[in-house]
Amino acid sequence: MKKNIPLIVIALATLGGLAAYFLWRPAPPEPAPISVQTTPSKPLMRQVIEVPPASPPLPALGESDNFMLDALGGLVGNPSLMKLFRTEKIIRNIVVTVDNLPRDRVPINAMPIKPVPGLFLAAGTENAPIIGPQNAARYAPYMKIAEAMEAKKLVELYIRLYPLFQQAYEDLGYPKQYFNDRLLVVIDDLLAAPDINEPVKLVRPNVLYLFADPDLEERSIGQRALMRIGNKNGATIKARLREIKQELTLHMRETKMPN
Repeated sequence: MKKNIPLIVIALATLGGLAAYFLWRPAPPEPAPISVQTTPSKPLMRQVIEVPPASPPLPALGESDNFMLDALGGLVGNPSLMKLFRTEKIIRNIVVTVDNLPRDRVPINAMPIKPVPGLFLAAGTENAPIIGPQNAARYAPYMKIAEAMEAKKLVELYIRLYPLFQQAYEDLGYPKQYFNDRLLVVIDDLLAAPDINEPVKLVRPNVLYLFADPDLEERSIGQRALMRIGNKNGATIKARLREIKQELTLHMRETKMPN
């Protein structure tokens, strides 16, 4: 099995961070193509983040990496865990990862966090493989990042930096759409991942392991990641995502999308 990824920004990028470095399937060398968006007949609504004026002013998106690393370091509070983060294009990579989590795969070269080391651990027999009980332990450092970040402080950072996330999202090919709307879609998709009974049965038709249950294998990459990292880890991520969503609602208002 290929080495893969692993709350807003980081849960989703530690989850996105725990979701694309936990990939079942190889990711393409370039970012996944953006699907064509259709326009519904009734006006679209967006969940607008109330962004206060930044003081001091925010850096330009292309010059934001050091600023972002310092801010994340303050949230994580552990220099050794900060070594798991990639240090270039952090906000752009977070946006690409978040945008792709409800899809089938996440481009590996756009991950904001370094790959989980080691090989995927399967158990059982050759004809009846299962996810190995020791596999969940591989993600322990990434789970420490998720556990270290307080939802309130994480959301406050997200709101402060929101103009940069929005710019990165528009640059990705969504000039008339709102990144926070996409973020809420992604959180809901992740929370919809089913809780599955262990041991989790696999099949190995070729090189990579897949879920034996076709319904599970057809889920989004984000949901597959949550199902793969073990029930305890998955429950921790879901709990943090609920906290983040609750904090986000305190800073949002609904408005019609502009034409």
